[in-house]
Amino acid sequence: MALRIITADQRLAEAHAKTTMAIFGPSGVGKTSLLKTLPPADTLCIDLEAGMKSVQDWPGDSIPVRSFADALDIGCLIGGVNPAADEKTFFCESHYRHLVDTYPDLVRMIAGKRIIFVDSITDLTRLAMVWAKTRPEAQSERTGKPDTRGAYGLLARETIGLLKHLQHAPGRTVIFVGILERITDEFNRVTWQPQMEGGKAARELPGIVDQVISMSRFTADGDAWRHEPERGEVRRFVCQAANPFGLPGKDRSGRLDL
Repeated sequence: MALRIITADQRLAEAHAKTTMAIFGPSGVGKTSLLKTLPPADTLCIDLEAGMKSVQDWPGDSIPVRSFADALDIGCLIGGVNPAADEKTFFCESHYRHLVDTYPDLVRMIAGKRIIFVDSITDLTRLAMVWAKTRPEAQSERTGKPDTRGAYGLLARETIGLLKHLQHAPGRTVIFVGILERITDEFNRVTWQPQMEGGKAARELPGIVDQVISMSRFTADGDAWRHEPERGEVRRFVCQAANPFGLPGKDRSGRLDL
């Protein structure tokens, strides 16, 4: 029986110890440089895009990941065993025990980290798509030819499963960063959305994380700010869904200013 009562004091202590957030911004705005604002000894960077050049002088630890299978393994080591996972599936007891036996040095290093910085979720979904296309579910049972719908379904299912597993990582704050993409429709209306392979994962992400924050460039306009992603004078975070810029945002805590 895994059911237990969480007291108010325990809940508050856990809220102070961890959170999950997704930070999206245009390419080149400096998302990876946010690593420099985090304590190096407590932070682990999961480097999915070989993008550490801008933070070469950051003294913290990083793990380069070049395949979705490796991302799943790292996620299992960070989040531990999922008690709801069936045996022989990702994040089950045997998966975790196999990784503990295979990577004892990683286990010891991860144990000392309370902040996980995932750079980036955009590249995570690209790796997931490459992986999904090689799976049997991405082949049509009738014709034996590639089935794009099956690949996208698998991509969404496993990516969302990994994100939720990291969300439940005990005592750890998890920060996902990703590219914010400008979309212009046929009526010349501009919207901004996370750049991720597959629409389902992008739609469900705000329901998984505690905070969704847009990072972009702005120019002061009197007492307000004007969004100018290419030539804005300062970088700002947009933290609430109801914002005048049409940028993604969410604040589950209710404590962040616009």
